[in-house]
Amino acid sequence: MVAYEVSQIGALDDWRSHYGGFRPDSSRDGRRVVDHELTMQFIGMTANAMAPGEEAGYWHRHSRVEELYVFLEGHGQFAVDDDVLDVGPGTVVRVGQGAWRTWRCPPEQSGELRWLCIRAGGSELPHLPDDSERGLDRPMPW
Repeated sequence: MVAYEVSQIGALDDWRSHYGGFRPDSSRDGRRVVDHELTMQFIGMTANAMAPGEEAGYWHRHSRVEELYVFLEGHGQFAVDDDVLDVGPGTVVRVGQGAWRTWRCPPEQSGELRWLCIRAGGSELPHLPDDSERGLDRPMPW
């Protein structure tokens, strides 16, 4: 595997033109499954844009995967089990295994709701990374 890869997902205003999903029946406008484009082993990510009045249309939960929703633009609602949260730029929601979730961009919103969904599974991450090494003697490239 190569040490790094690069993908351009476009500016936030371009995200609505994306179309994708994990299966044909779950594909929709405004979704790009970035981990299908890059060789990702332990994390996954989708870039999402939802128009006013649009909603997920389903609830879902995971038994092994933890998700982190990072809201970048617009305003919407995000439901986790029995709670409904108002979300907007800067809102970050972690949803653990077994919790039901769904989301929407209410019809009265003036613009799109845009967010990243980052998925991870496998073993627990340490609080402080224990696999890092600093190259203090390595010169900076700029």
